[in-house]
Amino acid sequence: MPWRTTFFEALRESHQLQRSLCRKLLRSAPHTEERVALFTEIRVELAAHAAAEERYLYAPVLMADAGLNSSRHALHEHHEIDELIEELQVVDKSRAGWLQRARRLSEQVHHHLSEEEKKFFQVSGSILSDAQKQRIAGQYRRDYARMRKALNGG
Repeated sequence: MPWRTTFFEALRESHQLQRSLCRKLLRSAPHTEERVALFTEIRVELAAHAAAEERYLYAPVLMADAGLNSSRHALHEHHEIDELIEELQVVDKSRAGWLQRARRLSEQVHHHLSEEEKKFFQVSGSILSDAQKQRIAGQYRRDYARMRKALNGG
């Protein structure tokens, strides 16, 4: 069905970008502008994706009894990722402790994305109606693009 491809593929596209940025960040050399730029890019990507996903996927799934626990768990993981991003913003990006935190961030992001794709997508797919899936696909894409632009200073 086209809506499944449109909506869940939109989420997976962002997930693939997040995985790629995490790998690049961990391979980046200390004391480089590349590391700073990659960190900024992943920070923006994670924030834009999470905001749109929480509004248009988690919120409606949270309203269903069957989606309550999985939505809460996913929201908790977003919060943990946000806290790691905050820590990484204040620590000198050339220090060894920064790279250790970046590894924790990468591990947390990979864990969350895998769990979401294997579990949460199935739960949400069974809770949301076809009409909801069609509607939230467009809402997600628009909000995601708007948030990326806003977070990039545009």
